[in-house]
Amino acid sequence: MTNPGAGPVSGPIAAFDFPSDHPAVAVWCDPVHGFFQRLRAHLAQRGAHPGRTVVLLPYAQLRPLAARLWAQLYPQGFAPRFETTQSWAAVLGAARPGPLDIRFDLGLDGLTAQALLARAGLAEYANALRGTLVAAAQTLAPMAAAQPPAGRTVWAAQARHRLALDALAGGAMHLEAASARIAIEWVAASGYASDALFDPGLLAGTDALVLAHGLLPDPLAEGLRAVWGEALLALPLVERPLPLADAPMPAPPPAVLRACSDAEDEAQYAAACAIAHIEAGRYPLALVSSDRALTRRLRALLDGAGVAIRDETGWKLSTTLAAGQLMAALRACHWSASSDTVLAWLKLAPRWQATTDVLEAALRTDAVRDWAGAAHSQAVQADSGLPALCSQVNALRDRMAGRVSVSQWLLRLRQLLDDAGLLAPLQADAAGAQMLSALRLTEADGAAFDALAADALWGARRMDLSEFTQWVNEVLEASNFQPSHPLREEVVFLPLSQMLARPFAALVLAGCDEQRLNPSPEPVGLWTPAQRAALGLPTREATEHATSAAWAQALRTPAVDVLWRTADEAGETLLPSTLVRLLQVQQVEQVQLSQEDPRMLRTLAHQPVPRPMPQGDALPLREWTQGAYADLRHCPYRFFALRQLGLRAVPELEVEVDKRDFGLWLHDVLQRFHTRVGDTAGHDDVALRLALDQAAQASTEALALPADEFLPFDAAWPKLREGYLRWLRAHTAQGLRFQSGETEHRLPLGDLVLYGRVDRIDSAPDGSRLLLDYKTESLDVSKKRTKEPLEDTQIAFYAALLPDDTLRGGYLNLSDREEGTKLVEQTELVAARDALIEGLQQDWARIAQGAPLPALGEAAACTYCDARGLCRKDFWGTP
Repeated sequence: MTNPGAGPVSGPIAAFDFPSDHPAVAVWCDPVHGFFQRLRAHLAQRGAHPGRTVVLLPYAQLRPLAARLWAQLYPQGFAPRFETTQSWAAVLGAARPGPLDIRFDLGLDGLTAQALLARAGLAEYANALRGTLVAAAQTLAPMAAAQPPAGRTVWAAQARHRLALDALAGGAMHLEAASARIAIEWVAASGYASDALFDPGLLAGTDALVLAHGLLPDPLAEGLRAVWGEALLALPLVERPLPLADAPMPAPPPAVLRACSDAEDEAQYAAACAIAHIEAGRYPLALVSSDRALTRRLRALLDGAGVAIRDETGWKLSTTLAAGQLMAALRACHWSASSDTVLAWLKLAPRWQATTDVLEAALRTDAVRDWAGAAHSQAVQADSGLPALCSQVNALRDRMAGRVSVSQWLLRLRQLLDDAGLLAPLQADAAGAQMLSALRLTEADGAAFDALAADALWGARRMDLSEFTQWVNEVLEASNFQPSHPLREEVVFLPLSQMLARPFAALVLAGCDEQRLNPSPEPVGLWTPAQRAALGLPTREATEHATSAAWAQALRTPAVDVLWRTADEAGETLLPSTLVRLLQVQQVEQVQLSQEDPRMLRTLAHQPVPRPMPQGDALPLREWTQGAYADLRHCPYRFFALRQLGLRAVPELEVEVDKRDFGLWLHDVLQRFHTRVGDTAGHDDVALRLALDQAAQASTEALALPADEFLPFDAAWPKLREGYLRWLRAHTAQGLRFQSGETEHRLPLGDLVLYGRVDRIDSAPDGSRLLLDYKTESLDVSKKRTKEPLEDTQIAFYAALLPDDTLRGGYLNLSDREEGTKLVEQTELVAARDALIEGLQQDWARIAQGAPLPALGEAAACTYCDARGLCRKDFWGTP
């Protein structure tokens, strides 16, 4: 769709191809205010040689850009060394972190935090407070790292004093105060990669050290000044990074503002804007969004359009397929895992993928909800290979029991993945390899982890599988998957703050509503405003200023689209961000509120799905049940799909007890009761009530209904029981007696056989019989069934199974309401039965002659129809 050769060479390393008046290029190369001009002036003043100068940049993506722009601007002579703090410390051979050091790794820092809390006497709160402690320590660590290692003790003493003066130190916030104190001690005792920069020996080989900071000053500069003195210069990348309203700079180019209706509309608008810029040759293009869900949707849309993407934000490892496979394995090994949970793992594990479908079918046949009962299922035992499969799976699950250290859990987990055939595929997958490394499941990372655990505070701590699973999930949530970058990207996903000093041909700013682009966000962590000021942490005002400055710098991109949604997921109104509204007020002539839809309109030919009209003569149905005939009456296509083709919906395993289960239970209760008691006329109410309760208890045990899920129906049983006994007394007073229940009957009709199970048959004093069908539906529904005798196929079908010339019948409505049990009799039963037999024979003959079986599409029949996905009713065209 796009031609990579149509525009400038893409990517940050090719930024020198942009014109010199590009705002980002001017940040570096402007002859008056450019960063390089100010850097050369400092070197000249110091008499420093460029080749013996180190420039520490705020983030790594600027390193190749700065080197190429310097070479373009000054092709002769030496160039400074462009590094970041981390990259230069690595070159200098920074000391390996100690067992107590904060590592900015949630997995390790979380374990250390929990151990520190336990040592401080807060073991019972360790799980709840460890996240708070890690956040507080990681926020405070840059302040501690900015201090010379030898002077960090003095800084810690001052920090303790400042904390003691704050109101947080006592009262209702004592746990937070304790976490703050521990955080200070932790960061003060830690070593940092930047400690290598405090080595006085570096001065011998370095004439000047320049800290190029971004929108916020780098606290490391003041700490290093004690060692470097005048050889150190803290130099902002942008000389005047002021908000748009205050910046004495040329007006930015026009920005196009686009209001979108919802999240999907915003994603489509943003993707359309990006594609339009690329087709116009305006790339590389920056795409900024603080909404992760929106970013993922945008990436999917642009990937589908064939756009080359460089994603510098990445996405959480926990959302990758690799993480899903690993977490499925851990959940399946829990002692109370459900059958669905274990099956989900087996379907992802190469070792068992070929046999999982057979196992699943067997478990669904017996409705085995809990995996603990899988091996004892009759359907599983009936298959020669399934018991061995269950034994293999259980052997692996048994290995994941008990309480062991994290190192031992990681060893077990690696072995589990290997035994399931998952380890090799994960190693070959980009996201899987990053996940294995993040969890220390590779051999090299595992050895380093074991060496660290030997001296760590948490090394000997034991945890169970649930705790280990929680730890793994936290690591995956805190780790980002970084996809590989194309050689020539067209779109770059990046944070707003990292657009500073990077040239792009265009910018799409998405998610600019009041929720997602807050210009004055509350600083994260437990530190109060007073503490933040005292400890030197960035204040809310400083963060607000930096956000406004980043916004102003981003808007100087040659072409800008600003998008926001006007409603959230619940339909509540959303306003544009304050930054957008200020832009509209302050720069009226430089913004345009676009009413045009940037999406390209495509005209698609109308291709309606025809209503299906199959023929069923090649699939004769010899045995007819009441349900089969009801399907034919409701919708011939449903009959064709479910009865003649034999298609069935896959039953669920994780199904809660519902009214259908209650009906089956009630059928069983009454059958047990009447079989045991026989003629109820000779028993008093106490005996009958006791017999009913005993039958109910026996049915509950036989059907293995979970007590907690069956509780609502169990609570309704006393009222239903009393209502049934009242009806039974009146029923037996008429001389009617229970004859049989749950009996199977067959009636040959030429080439056809009618088959069914009758709920109950009672006998009258005159020898006639009463056919009863139990119902737990509302009384009005039962009455509606009998309103039109020729439409009442259910009781008429059951009546057809009996040879009686004269017969009464109806629906026995069982209810726990005030009306109790009521008999709704079908007064025209014999006529309805004869009409049903005649109609069924005629329908069978027409089907055998090839008559079509159309899908009727009537709303009532389609609402809960299992064949709806086959007939495609929702896509039919107009007849």
